[in-house]
Amino acid sequence: MSVAGASETPIDGQVFMLSAAKASVGPSTLSSVLRQVQADLGDRLDTYRQEFERVAATDEREVFLVPTDHWATVGDRLGLSRRERDAVARTHAQQLRRIGSETDRREEFETALEIREAAVIGRETPTRD
Repeated sequence: MSVAGASETPIDGQVFMLSAAKASVGPSTLSSVLRQVQADLGDRLDTYRQEFERVAATDEREVFLVPTDHWATVGDRLGLSRRERDAVARTHAQQLRRIGSETDRREEFETALEIREAAVIGRETPTRD
């Protein structure tokens, strides 16, 4: 991701900018919260692989469909405000939509988002010496 301060997240720069413009939290707050969420979800990636439907994967990230209360649960665990939680949920859903547009699956993902939420989790990349 090319947006300063949000490079540790699996969210594309354009998705971040769009989400930040629509969010009721500022871009720096959104960036910070997205990094916090990534750290939390990244530690749980194996659990997500076992418990939820993975709908997309690349070398950089995996995308899962999760229950509609997912972001409330994560927000409670991380102590996020309602606005922060809602901004994160919208950002993850927008990233799924973007992936859907790029892979000709947008309609499928839009339908899925009517009954579930998206969770986009970055994969750790190996450090090069």
